Amino acid sequence: MPAVIIFAIFAIIAILVLIVVIRNVQIVPQAQAYVIERFGTYYTTWQTGLHIKVPFIDRISLRVSLKEQVIDFPPQPVITRDNVTMQIDTVVYFEITDPKLYTYGVERPLEAIENLTATTLRNIIGDMELDSTLTSRDTINGKIRIILDEATDAWGIKVIRIELKNILPPREIQDAMEKQMKAERERRARILDAEGEKRSRILVAEGLKESAILEADAVKEKKIREAKGEAEAILTVQRANADALRMLNEAAPTDRIIQLKSLEAFGKAADGKATKIIIPSDIQGLAGSVATIKEIWKDDNQQQVEVQESNADEQQAD
Repeated sequence: MPAVIIFAIFAIIAILVLIVVIRNVQIVPQAQAYVIERFGTYYTTWQTGLHIKVPFIDRISLRVSLKEQVIDFPPQPVITRDNVTMQIDTVVYFEITDPKLYTYGVERPLEAIENLTATTLRNIIGDMELDSTLTSRDTINGKIRIILDEATDAWGIKVIRIELKNILPPREIQDAMEKQMKAERERRARILDAEGEKRSRILVAEGLKESAILEADAVKEKKIREAKGEAEAILTVQRANADALRMLNEAAPTDRIIQLKSLEAFGKAADGKATKIIIPSDIQGLAGSVATIKEIWKDDNQQQVEVQESNADEQQAD
């Protein structure tokens, strides 16, 4: 009986030891770190992997995520240099670089980041006017990030970037801005309409100009062709005259024939509108020759007629 009791006691002790060992074996996941305290003070920081904790001596003070984290802060009232109150909400992207400083550096680090962001934002916006605030988001983001990053180094936090999510001016200012934007849009629309009308008129003018140029080119081409036709006609006539003169020269005409041709030319000239014609002296002699030739031609014709009549009488007598 005592042996059974002793065995049971040893079994219970063994089970308790096994449970304690199992409970003190820790596996740290990826992108996490455990802050370990021994006897209530910082002892070490466990990184990713298998670790064994000393029972009743060591304890896990804080499990820290090393991934990038995002905090969306509610809108904060800020006043610009020209005394306009706006509501601005910010988004902070950060990561923990030192788990020990994050654990022991500041109480409630996220709340500390929020308060530091609000005060920094008020300081920066207080030096700016409303218009520059609405158009300088990148500048504001950069200034806040630099200040927060320097302040949070002692807390084991690195601020990666800051974003101003919304900038909300008072309602009356929003209405005035909407009216201004509407007027600006209408002005741009009028400018675009005017430019379109201008472009249309330019295109019409260019079309008329090109049409006039084409018409002038057509008239020019017509006149050129007419001039070429007239020149070719004149050239053809001159070639014909040249051929006639060449043939006349080849025929070796006598002076009488040349004088007769001259007389024909003067006759044609007399049929025109000329009121005076000057006849060379040699043409007068030619006129006498022509008269003589005419009389001879008449005598020959008369003799031929008489011969024909006598022949006719003889035939009747027979």
